[in-house]
Amino acid sequence: MRTIQGSADGRGLKIGVVISRFNEKITDRLLEGALRALDDCGVESDDITVVSVPGAIEIPGVAKKLVSQVDAIVTLGAVVRGETEHFTYVCKAAQEGMIQVALESGVPMTFGVLTTENSAQALDRTGGAHGHKGYEVAKDAVELANTYKLIGSPQLGD
Repeated sequence: MRTIQGSADGRGLKIGVVISRFNEKITDRLLEGALRALDDCGVESDDITVVSVPGAIEIPGVAKKLVSQVDAIVTLGAVVRGETEHFTYVCKAAQEGMIQVALESGVPMTFGVLTTENSAQALDRTGGAHGHKGYEVAKDAVELANTYKLIGSPQLGD
């Protein structure tokens, strides 16, 4: 049996981060955690491209434009439930769009778009009681980029 798992060594990797400005108090904290994780993994700041978009629904389109320039993409956003069904449509469109881009492009993407009932739940996921999702998804992106490289390596078949 062979087990494949990429490392968290980000040296030499190019990472894209697509971040929604909507709910900026939350997304700024997600970005801070993501950048800290990338630094902890050894990704050079010159190898990180951060693209800001108005909202979560715009993330997949921008990610699709970015795939040719990076080894992995981190997506960050915060969609907080309101009084209408808009929440459901935005969450579904963002999630399905990101999956489509990742599958079509072959570039790994991590889903750091929080979908919460209220702002307090979102803040709990940016360094509070539920960890730091920005940090987690950025570290996962590095691991996935390395996993994809291992799977595509000619040595794998040896």
